[in-house]
Amino acid sequence: MAGPPRVLVLTPDFPPAYGGIQLVMDRLVRSWDRTLPRVVTMDARNGRADDGPIEVVRVPRPLWMSRPAAVGLLNGMAVVEALRFHPDVILSGHVNLGPAALAVARTRHVPFVQYVHGREAVIRPRLSRYTLRGAAAVIAVSRYSAALAVRYGAEPARVHRIPPGVDLAARPGSSGSERPTVVCVSRLDERYKGHDVLIRAMPLVRAHVPGARLVLVGDGQLRQAYAGLAAALRLNGAVEFAGSVPDVERDRILERSHVFAMTSRLPPDGGGEGYGIAYLEAGLHGLPVVAGNVAGALDSVVDGETGLLVDPTDHVAVAEAISTLLLDPGLAERLGRGGAERAREQSWPVIARRVEDLVLEVVR
Repeated sequence: MAGPPRVLVLTPDFPPAYGGIQLVMDRLVRSWDRTLPRVVTMDARNGRADDGPIEVVRVPRPLWMSRPAAVGLLNGMAVVEALRFHPDVILSGHVNLGPAALAVARTRHVPFVQYVHGREAVIRPRLSRYTLRGAAAVIAVSRYSAALAVRYGAEPARVHRIPPGVDLAARPGSSGSERPTVVCVSRLDERYKGHDVLIRAMPLVRAHVPGARLVLVGDGQLRQAYAGLAAALRLNGAVEFAGSVPDVERDRILERSHVFAMTSRLPPDGGGEGYGIAYLEAGLHGLPVVAGNVAGALDSVVDGETGLLVDPTDHVAVAEAISTLLLDPGLAERLGRGGAERAREQSWPVIARRVEDLVLEVVR
């Protein structure tokens, strides 16, 4: 092997596309310094890409093409790119790219590493089994996702638990809001994220903490339904829909808030929160968090140390946890300090090095 190992990184989406998996793959390749990565992904539709020094091959997706068809095309183009790139190892960031990773591994006689985040494994069980059985190593972002990986065919000895990281960039200064503010940062596309329970909890929160408000950062197809729920509960002015905002504005909102709450639950068909990078990001701002006591949040939030874990289906329990933190500044500050310390321990350079170590081990 001449030069550093060549890593073909396969992911359905990559920044400027927004989302947790996109963020993970971007931060990994930008932090590596002992390998030569090349990313194959779909063309971005929501902004102009600024890939910088990273080699990114973007497969065009016509406006008329459905998402499943686009993923199929991406798999085919990933195999073609492998013939050009001659990788020493493949890193698949999503089981949707498992077929390409497995095809390249078998034809080029190179190993591949498969990421498992959470819900994607549950809603694509056959594809997950097909992919995970052939992986040389599997990266699971939490104990919950590790259990899912084993359930769908990964050999336990090949599963490595490596959580996502967090950016430690400078944070905008703020004096904070005088109004008690609860914030949630998440797209409004999946019911399991628990926005409905948060909204139902707010009348009880306001009974204990008059003037408290909920700020929802993010947008999606469920926004109108949640706005209707807030109106039905007469929460006009107490629930603010901030929409999708730039990272700088998101950080300003976090700095002005007092509690971060995202009470993800287990959906009926399984899956759920794989980890929850948003909890770490809230911790960096010194915010105590309220989270559901299920799935990946059991790894990202330490109950009583960085936040409070509650039954995510019980709006009364959620309201009690939020009210407790708003009414007890000492407890909120202690949990916020714990969250900040935990987040610093999981900076992206630290996490990316662990992943790169595993990739190099697989190559050897």
